[in-house]
Amino acid sequence: MAQTDPNCIFCKIVRKEISADEVLRDEHVVAFRDLNPQAPTHVLVIPTEHAAHLSDFMQQAPAQAAHLLAAASELGRRFGPGGYRVVMNEGADAGQTVHHLHAHVLAGRRMTWPPG
Repeated sequence: MAQTDPNCIFCKIVRKEISADEVLRDEHVVAFRDLNPQAPTHVLVIPTEHAAHLSDFMQQAPAQAAHLLAAASELGRRFGPGGYRVVMNEGADAGQTVHHLHAHVLAGRRMTWPPG
């Protein structure tokens, strides 16, 4: 199994210690519905290996980072045929609250700009 953090809530989902409404799982990513959705479809895509931020993950595992984006794209096409948004926050100023890299896939409604 990939390296995980014993205290990280998303790592606990990867290890199936906490249940989640999964929509995709493979050896590199797990995707599940957000508990506090901001759109009709709001899915989180996380790497199975713990990395706090995208910048860290790009250095440590660029192929898995590309896989995470490919999974987000696949889910966006599946759930948002009229369009979708992928959001990744890094750091407190960007709104990151769980320090395990994750991509938000939002779909099912018209998105506004700027996002916030």
